[in-house]
Amino acid sequence: MDKITTDICIVGAGPVGLFAVFEAGLLKMRCHVVDALPAVGGQLSEIYPKKPIYDIPGFPEVLAGDLVKNLEQQIAPFHPTFTLGERVDDLEKLDDGSFIVRTVAGTEIACKVVVIAGGLGSFEPRKPAIEHLDKYEKNGVEYMVRDPEHFRDKRVVISGGGDSALDWTIFMAGLCKELTLVHRGTTFRGAPESAAKVLSMAEEGQINLILKSNVTEVHGEEKLEAVTVMVDNTTPHQIEVDNFIPLFGLVPKLGPIEDWGLELEKNAILVNTEDYSTNIPGIYAIGDINTYPGKLKLILCGFHEAALMAQSAYNIIYPDKKFVLKYTTVNGIQELQA
Repeated sequence: MDKITTDICIVGAGPVGLFAVFEAGLLKMRCHVVDALPAVGGQLSEIYPKKPIYDIPGFPEVLAGDLVKNLEQQIAPFHPTFTLGERVDDLEKLDDGSFIVRTVAGTEIACKVVVIAGGLGSFEPRKPAIEHLDKYEKNGVEYMVRDPEHFRDKRVVISGGGDSALDWTIFMAGLCKELTLVHRGTTFRGAPESAAKVLSMAEEGQINLILKSNVTEVHGEEKLEAVTVMVDNTTPHQIEVDNFIPLFGLVPKLGPIEDWGLELEKNAILVNTEDYSTNIPGIYAIGDINTYPGKLKLILCGFHEAALMAQSAYNIIYPDKKFVLKYTTVNGIQELQA
């Protein structure tokens, strides 16, 4: 079991969680970031990486994916650490006021402050309605591609028509022994250039592309061995596979955070707008996951909340030091030791 010790555990690696690392770093507080998704960026990386955002100060227009890259570059001097691909599951408050945060995989993070920056909640895969699909989860059925090498030299069927299905089909075409993309329509929801690339790869025989079709059945004894594809929604066709990856997007859920004793209102966490603290001392909530009178679910509002949170958290991390506001224009960025 991994155990990590840090000043602040940030739950959520979206843009607000990443910027919280920056604000904490300015005050010499170390951060460890946990996210259920396998990469940083939250919705920006998983749902609309190539969509432009127009309301980030200083950027007349910035692609969501580029904003994430810029934030990663901005926090690099503070050497944050990450646990990705693991959903936070449990929180324990110790007698000295500090916390132990545990993930579903058993990773433990010991910290003095917890910052929940979970956006709309932890994102969980939208699962297709296929009978007995859960029987093969982690045993042939995967809802995310955490490590592409896991699928090397295997027979894989991907299902879906969005960016994730297209991007992973393009990436894994040279990796898998046999790769099939099944899509219920004749056009794709993903980026046009990605769709064009997939069609070209199918024409060249690099992948198998089955349109106007759905995976309707899964088969196997101890593990997944085959799927049935209903071609043109009329003709069943069985494909022998090692893995089936349905990529139908993600749905946000508050998840285990609901059971942490936090005051909630309409599936969001109530906070004090003075510092975005919750009803539990030492726990803050910033970004789309919190609520208060006048709340606006905008990235720039989450950035503001992160700044005030960090100043309040400083008093917990360094109770014997007086907080003095310092400007980056005067002091620059002081790198933390790795």
